[in-house]
Amino acid sequence: MSPAPYDVVIVGSGPGGYVAAIRAGQLGLRTALVEKDPFQGGTCLHRGCIPTKALLENAARYQDLLHAGEFGLQVGDPEIDWDRVQERKRGVVGQLSKGVTGLLKRYGVEVVQGWGRLDGPRAVAVHAGDSDGSVERRLEAASVVVATGSVPRALPHVEFDGQRILSSDHVLELGRRPGSLVVVGAGAVGVEFASIYRDFGAEVTLVEALPQLLPIEDEEVAAALRKAFEKKGIDVRTSTRISSAERSSEGVRVALEGERAGTVEAEYLLVAVGRAPVSAGIGLETTAVEVADGYLQVDEWCETAEPGVYAIGDVNPTPWLAHVASMEGVMVVERIAGREVHPVPYDETPNCTYCAPEVASVGLTERRAREAGHEVRTGKFPFLASGRAKIAGHTQGFVKIVAGARYDEVLGVHIVGYKATELIAEAGAVLRLEGTVEELIHTIHAHPTLSESVHEAAHAVHGAAIHF
Repeated sequence: MSPAPYDVVIVGSGPGGYVAAIRAGQLGLRTALVEKDPFQGGTCLHRGCIPTKALLENAARYQDLLHAGEFGLQVGDPEIDWDRVQERKRGVVGQLSKGVTGLLKRYGVEVVQGWGRLDGPRAVAVHAGDSDGSVERRLEAASVVVATGSVPRALPHVEFDGQRILSSDHVLELGRRPGSLVVVGAGAVGVEFASIYRDFGAEVTLVEALPQLLPIEDEEVAAALRKAFEKKGIDVRTSTRISSAERSSEGVRVALEGERAGTVEAEYLLVAVGRAPVSAGIGLETTAVEVADGYLQVDEWCETAEPGVYAIGDVNPTPWLAHVASMEGVMVVERIAGREVHPVPYDETPNCTYCAPEVASVGLTERRAREAGHEVRTGKFPFLASGRAKIAGHTQGFVKIVAGARYDEVLGVHIVGYKATELIAEAGAVLRLEGTVEELIHTIHAHPTLSESVHEAAHAVHGAAIHF
């Protein structure tokens, strides 16, 4: 069969690839989307963001039932039906996956199943099964977008076995609720799973090599999260590393070194130390694409050293976030379509961690603002003083605003507490519009709402918080 010409061929259907494909279809580009799995949505939808948050929601509902008496509600002793928990998670994923498939069809995107491998700068060979399979089709295009994503990164001395030593993929599919779990790595993935399984009743030890949880977040926020985790019974061990893991018939024995050295025994060990880009076996050697540490090197337009070949999402060295991949995908295909575009504003990327309590931030931390040479003023407002938070029964945490003292500009907003991942959107808009603290103060916020805490934190920057 002779190859069909396309305006763009996209390899990978995660939140970078499928969003790029939908937008390309909307713009009238003849588009093919190559995906190795028989479904679209990638890691985020099937093995990451969505199933993880579904489990977090189940765990939160369970905790609500355990504390229902505080609201004058008698519900007896709630029980966890783990099969139903997993069934609901799979149902949410399945519905969203069908939605993605329907949108791709609606906008005329041709979906081609198989392993996509570049075959020169303007073509993608689609292999059956994996990269070693036979070539089924060869797709030629004016532009190619690599959106192959990432996979969980293992430790050299602690390999995944899928039975006792788990990746974030494995831990999503446990056939039963664990009684105990050691989590190595306290980035977003690690703290979310620590939160999930502790709220479901497991004994959890959380290990982090660096001095704080969520190392990219503001130090005060990280300290507040640690306090909340320890209050709920998580054994938090920072400045501590795993030296070995020994499997047994009943679980795994984990040896730790550093500030909180010792041996911990648990049913499972989850290694959550980051992700590795999927850049091997995709034919980069047939192009001029440059690779460093596995990441495709790109310019501000996500274009590689091979003209017309782009890389978006986790496979390039930009933040490993679904919303970043989506923004990159839209920017790239609009540029391919000849539209005027702007580079993705990575310094305005919101970071969201959906543990309990939630953590969210955008912009500079206080430390980074000072290191950048800013004279800094900060303001904080605790949820303990929020009427809406008291009504909800979630008063842990605070909102912190980092501002420049000279021009009053908002440099960063950091939130730990209930619904932090929703509240951060206002802060993102303020940073995008280069807003000042004074403008935020003069923005009317509804009462009673959690968002009033952002308003109060702005007042606090000027030393005039009303309710605290």
